[in-house]
Amino acid sequence: MDAAAETPRGRHKIFLGFAAGVGKTYEMLREANRRRERGEDVVVGNIERQGRHGTEEQIGALEIVPLRRIEYKGAHFEEMDTEAILTRHPRCVVVDELAHSNVPGSSLEKRWQDVQVLLEAGIDVLSTLNVQHLDSLNDTIHDITGVVVRETVPDHLLTRADEVQMVDIPPQALLQRLEAGDIFAPDKIAHAKTNWFNVGNLNALR
Repeated sequence: MDAAAETPRGRHKIFLGFAAGVGKTYEMLREANRRRERGEDVVVGNIERQGRHGTEEQIGALEIVPLRRIEYKGAHFEEMDTEAILTRHPRCVVVDELAHSNVPGSSLEKRWQDVQVLLEAGIDVLSTLNVQHLDSLNDTIHDITGVVVRETVPDHLLTRADEVQMVDIPPQALLQRLEAGDIFAPDKIAHAKTNWFNVGNLNALR
């Protein structure tokens, strides 16, 4: 029998929220550290740091697999190095922002496709997702916010996940985080408040 066919599929846990800044990445890293403390082999494949102090603290002593540099139109970008993770083959890998589109020149178009490769290789994955990135909600999200979400993931990614953990926070508390600069850089706060982060949008998304 083909040895690859005997490899059990990895388990996928998604930390789901209604908006950026609710604490998905923070909770995901807390779990990664708990697993590491129990002796599990855990690495970080990708984290969208956004300059958030809490995120940096939670990375702690977790091993980070270096990102892959890709040149596109004369500029250099960094993406998760799926091949390096497969070679390292940890028990579990942290992968932030499932809906991310990889830069052209990457082996796969979407980060969620990279996650599927890792799962098929028998590696457990901890990842994050916001509800507005689900394909089936695209029209609804546009009706609520007036924003067309360009980066989406197929619904089966959520329905087939082994575990989904909701990460929640009251919208007013989220807006306080925004004002304090805990979500985006100061120069992006005003734009965020007019385009997405208002109480009406956040309540509807929640």
